[in-house]
Amino acid sequence: MPLRRLVLASTSPYRRELLGRLRYPFDVLAPLVDERAGDGEAPAETALRLALAKADAVAAGAHEAVVIGSDQVADLDGRAIGKPGDHERARAQLLAMSGRIVLFHTAVAVVCSASGFRAAERVLVTVRFRELSKGEIERYLRAETPYDCAGSAKIETLGIALVESVDSTDPTALVGLPLIRTCALLRAAGIDPLAAGVPAATP
Repeated sequence: MPLRRLVLASTSPYRRELLGRLRYPFDVLAPLVDERAGDGEAPAETALRLALAKADAVAAGAHEAVVIGSDQVADLDGRAIGKPGDHERARAQLLAMSGRIVLFHTAVAVVCSASGFRAAERVLVTVRFRELSKGEIERYLRAETPYDCAGSAKIETLGIALVESVDSTDPTALVGLPLIRTCALLRAAGIDPLAAGVPAATP
């Protein structure tokens, strides 16, 4: 039986790698979405809205496909922390987060225009950062250059040395795509994540 078409509405290499772990074949299409937060919008609301907007944008042109959209917003005291883009902004972000708790709101949406399925969920990740010296921050930034990561810390690699603890119900959420919730939404949309990549049983 042919597999249903699955599309990841993202150009993020991190989300592509995560979804690849499921071994279900998928295409990648870039969503044309304005990712700026709305006026007065809370970080958690921004993550959910943008995840749905990305999935909707791609699903509009891929009618029969099941489309995954995702977004992540880092939150320090209710204020969104975006991707730094350069060294100076990354240094400022890490100095602000030193010794503090930062919330990472990671949302995933699954949309299928043909069936009318549309749902989204948010996973919260609570990260407590160590007290960081300016020297530690400089060494980390020179080693990792995490300028495309919200909060300037790649926890899945060397950024783990910056934190005291990470708490979440979905261990992949911090990297950018919560796979536990993604699998649940895919099943609800009619895709079995175990339908591909599993060898057939020997007769």
